[in-house]
Amino acid sequence: MTVTIADPIRHTVQQILSWFAQGFEHASESDMLASLSDAEIEALAEDCGMSSHQLLALVQAGPHAADEMPAMMRALNIDPAEVEYRMRRVFRDMQITCAQCQSKETCQQHLRQGKAGQTFVEYCGNADTLNALRANPDLLIEA
Repeated sequence: MTVTIADPIRHTVQQILSWFAQGFEHASESDMLASLSDAEIEALAEDCGMSSHQLLALVQAGPHAADEMPAMMRALNIDPAEVEYRMRRVFRDMQITCAQCQSKETCQQHLRQGKAGQTFVEYCGNADTLNALRANPDLLIEA
């Protein structure tokens, strides 16, 4: 079996996507990226559908940077596991948006207060996607 330059990049993409999807705390993501050349980082970022600056910012944000997203989904009666299963790319894109959000404090406060479901459209970068997901009965939490 021949190992190509794409194999380490593919492995790193899988690690980062796993990190976002499962919320695991991997201390080695920064180390993995630091071990890659600029060209490999560019290729990795391209594979993830983002710029290298976005990729580096996401890794620096840490493994809990998108923790609010599934909580917001549940507040809106959306089943995060079902969305992740059926719409993997949408789920990942929402995680990226959430991880880069500048309204974390407002979101966290509104989630704690139980009013996020009424106010999220005012500050959530995923508001349009969340509203579209809410319109799909197959993605809702069963009562």
